[in-house]
Amino acid sequence: MNNVSFEELQKYRRDLHQIPELALEEFETHQYLLNEIKSFKTDFMTIRTVEELPTAILVRFKGSSPKKTIGYRTDIDGLPILEETELSFKSTHKGHMHACGHDVHMTIALALVKYFSINQPKDNLIVFFQPAEEAKSGGKLAYDLGLFQDEWRPDEFYGIHDQPSLPAGTLSTLDGTLFAGTAELKVDVIGKGGHAAYPHLVKDPIVTAAELIIQLQTVVSRSVDPIQGGVVSIGVINGGFANNVIPNQVHFEGTVRSMTKQGLDLMVKRINEIVHGVAISNDVTINVELESGSYLPVENNHLLAEEVINFMEKNDDIDFKLAQPAMTGEDFGYLLQQIPGVMLWLGVNDNHSLHSSKLSIDEEALLPGFNALKALLIWRMSSEY
Repeated sequence: MNNVSFEELQKYRRDLHQIPELALEEFETHQYLLNEIKSFKTDFMTIRTVEELPTAILVRFKGSSPKKTIGYRTDIDGLPILEETELSFKSTHKGHMHACGHDVHMTIALALVKYFSINQPKDNLIVFFQPAEEAKSGGKLAYDLGLFQDEWRPDEFYGIHDQPSLPAGTLSTLDGTLFAGTAELKVDVIGKGGHAAYPHLVKDPIVTAAELIIQLQTVVSRSVDPIQGGVVSIGVINGGFANNVIPNQVHFEGTVRSMTKQGLDLMVKRINEIVHGVAISNDVTINVELESGSYLPVENNHLLAEEVINFMEKNDDIDFKLAQPAMTGEDFGYLLQQIPGVMLWLGVNDNHSLHSSKLSIDEEALLPGFNALKALLIWRMSSEY
């Protein structure tokens, strides 16, 4: 018995799409989800909210004959992006948008809660509505608060992420690292400004910043195994205010990415060493913020990934495709470092990229996505592993 229709999925998605909120500010979203969840049967369901993480929701189902606890996670926050679609249900929160598909993620999680509220799962099941995926490390905050202890600790964890380049409803994953680990880089080069006609009397932070940015490119080309790969990209640079004045300070920001935690640790180490050397050679001060937080590589558990792939490839009702690793970041990676699990792509068929102001997912992804994930969870409850 399905108990969830396309029309319900569509309504959830459109309602949620209109109320995107930023990390740790998802109060309207939280209330919408909580109201829906409380409207379902609660015979074997426990709803948990957390004062220290007030927009989070955990739902636990007591299994009919439990041997383990399965976890399913969805993220709930939006992005600081002005929506530029022509949708009749576009964002009502100006300057905020669900441009990464978290409205779809929540929709499927909410539908899973409804289904299992009527159809008691065999194993215990926890559905985690997680705030602050896009920023502020919500997964790490939740874990560090001890939310996954005792009966609330899953033995295995699952989650999805939208993929516009895949056909609507296609599921995809791999055995290994699906998404990169990321660290956000912020640098202040502090020198001594002065007249541009007398460069010998200053300590030029612009020249030093330029040298440092070029040197940082050698982290990938000369310190990282080329088979493993990595990224150091600078996306922001600010400094100066007149063409004939050398400023005191230059600020720049970027992102650092690797497919393994070991690789990310190595890159962070090399960046700090290069910064130290450039500061000494140019006689300036360089302050660096470089923190990976919860954005560790999304490393699918080998045994579980093999099982999931085998199940989906053999299921005629699921359109499945093996994935390739991506340099996308996702804070589910932090939880997968603590609890074994698997993340999957869900195809949403759009010619705009994630984080685009014009992203408009194909709602035909909703029902097959829900059905595939429901089938996956039910199958895991019959598995001995």
